[in-house]
Amino acid sequence: MDLKLLQIKEASGLAVKSSKDVYDMMYHEARADRETFWVLHLNTKLEIIEKELVFMGTLDGCTIHPREIFKKAIVNSSCSIICVHNHPSGNPEPSQADVETSKMLVKAGNLLGIPVTDFIIVGTKGYYSIGDKDFIDKPLFK
Repeated sequence: MDLKLLQIKEASGLAVKSSKDVYDMMYHEARADRETFWVLHLNTKLEIIEKELVFMGTLDGCTIHPREIFKKAIVNSSCSIICVHNHPSGNPEPSQADVETSKMLVKAGNLLGIPVTDFIIVGTKGYYSIGDKDFIDKPLFK
């Protein structure tokens, strides 16, 4: 699958009402053969401004940096963001690194005034929303 083709604005204008909405939109990205990290930029109505592929890693890892995650959020004047990444194994259960990364990004977003409203892991066997599980300070969908 050519991941560059997935980084288009086909999601623009869609309203996000639940983590399941995000999974339904990102299911195809769950099938990638390497880890990828996406950012959904949201406006004040929780409509998607842009779906952005920020990082592409290997079969079992993806190194990320907050600077790159929030760069376009600032340019887009995003009200908030949702971070999404896949697990090529198909199993969406978060690793300890996923939980720690989500906490770091929440802190960075709070400093910038661009909250991370969820951190969702997608796989072919389902999805896992860290925001739904209360690992981050203020889940969006509760």
